[in-house]
Amino acid sequence: MAMPPFPPVVKWLMIVSVSVWFIGQVLLEGFFGFPLSEYFSLQPGRVIFDFQIWQPLTYIFLHSQSQITHILFNMLMLWFMGGELEQRWGGKKFLLFYIVNGIGAAIVYCLGVGLYAYFTGSQKGLLVPVVGASGSLFALMLAYGWLFGDRVIYFFMMFPMKARYFVMILAFIQFASLMSSGVVGGEVAYLAHLGGLISGVIYMLVWSFLVKLELDKRAKKKSRNLRLVVDNEKEEPASKKDPRYWN
Repeated sequence: MAMPPFPPVVKWLMIVSVSVWFIGQVLLEGFFGFPLSEYFSLQPGRVIFDFQIWQPLTYIFLHSQSQITHILFNMLMLWFMGGELEQRWGGKKFLLFYIVNGIGAAIVYCLGVGLYAYFTGSQKGLLVPVVGASGSLFALMLAYGWLFGDRVIYFFMMFPMKARYFVMILAFIQFASLMSSGVVGGEVAYLAHLGGLISGVIYMLVWSFLVKLELDKRAKKKSRNLRLVVDNEKEEPASKKDPRYWN
């Protein structure tokens, strides 16, 4: 099986993410006690009530200090799914998709936790910090299944299936896990994962609509610029029999 492409934006996102994790979290925070995660992880209570509106962006580049598999798995998924998407879209559009949907996942998570706290009275979810690029990555998986739906991938590295079905199964697993663990239960923010899928669907629908709108606009403009070729043989002298074109 051919290795996925390794385009520049994917490469730099991986470099930045690993650098922030190792230098910022492992060294500065782990060894010297600098409170990086306290200020830059996603904490719904601080976003909603203290207006720390940078957190829905900065949490994307933080990962678990103690579990190296967290950042390892996320970076592999960024490479495997993101490489082909960046090749198809170009670097700017890919980066915009990655950042916007990471923020979108954070918004869904904050809204969900806020509503849960309002109706149940439980404040736990408002205080628990969330880190990781999973919201962006689940949106990338959604886009991959959307664009390459018939491509065969291997679920758990063993079971071949089309990409669109992989995304459907993945969404079901996240929803079932959320229902079993609760909005604020467990160590995995399943609501943020679902938030990435929801944000990805909205993004792709809006993007598809805007592309269709632009294509329709170009088609109408082209049709207006078309002109008939008029043969004026009966109206012009014999020396001027060439047809006239209006552009």
